Amino acid sequence: MIEVRNLKKSFRVHVKKPGLLGSMRSLFVRNWVEKHALKGVSFNVEPGEIVGLLGANGAGKTTLVKTLAGIVYPSDGDVKILGHVPWERKNEFRRQIALIMGQKAQLWWDLPAEDCFLLLREIYSIPRQKFHDKLNFLSETLGITEQLNIQIRRLSLGERMKMELIAALLHEPRVVFLDEPTIGLDFTAQKAIRDFILQYRSQHQPAMILTSHYMEDIKALCKRIIIIREGEFIYDGPLQNIVNTYTKHKIVSLHLEKEISPPNIPHEIVAAEPQFLKIKIPRDQVAPSVNSLLQSLPVADLTIEEQAIEDVIEALFRGEM
Repeated sequence: MIEVRNLKKSFRVHVKKPGLLGSMRSLFVRNWVEKHALKGVSFNVEPGEIVGLLGANGAGKTTLVKTLAGIVYPSDGDVKILGHVPWERKNEFRRQIALIMGQKAQLWWDLPAEDCFLLLREIYSIPRQKFHDKLNFLSETLGITEQLNIQIRRLSLGERMKMELIAALLHEPRVVFLDEPTIGLDFTAQKAIRDFILQYRSQHQPAMILTSHYMEDIKALCKRIIIIREGEFIYDGPLQNIVNTYTKHKIVSLHLEKEISPPNIPHEIVAAEPQFLKIKIPRDQVAPSVNSLLQSLPVADLTIEEQAIEDVIEALFRGEM
């Protein structure tokens, strides 16, 4: 459904020296720097799949999403979505996709939400009865029916985001791009939107790409993630496999029956208290090391933990793995 091959995008960025003199010089002599936002990325997304796209600010996430949606023209590479080339912007293509950006509104602030939806019905040529059935279903599912006749500007942030979702999904798109859909929302609103996205996916089986800085969004919605760093994919695979792929240690926590003097342990001690130790042990040495600890220390309780997914992904963003 989504096929991307060797996609590249470069921008020319004007650079000037600081201060008034630098500004004046830039009027006559311009210095340009080539910024490579995408460096030959390739991937597929199948129907019914929600792929999480992760990366630090400036890594290339939004550039990739905008290119796939046909907003940005690439420097090189091939993309086919539902058999169409996105940047050709054919009406048949645009009727089958949706782009939801948490930081940008597509609805008109001075109009009630229902008036905005009526205009979208005309744009997408949605039959009247189908439109009303769809609107009723979406608004009831999101618990927003009572707010349909209120001006967009008077709605809360969570209510506005729910209206944006309705606007994007009224025409039943087969491909959905979600760029930070829960940004700035409280916990209750975030969960409601995540539940709704899962329900919509279950019923309509669209291909979906999600970008988010909230790991709760990724863990709840995505079985597969792509991590992008400086325009290149550094991981594309199951979310649950990332810890095993990139971490070489496990964390062993020991609660002791009594206070002891600092033990001689041949591993890194992450934390130490009178009756508590946290130790980082290489994965292939966990079993013999734990057995040795149990024999040499008065252990009351012991836990073995993987490194948190959030910590692993953050380290990948920084290039530490």
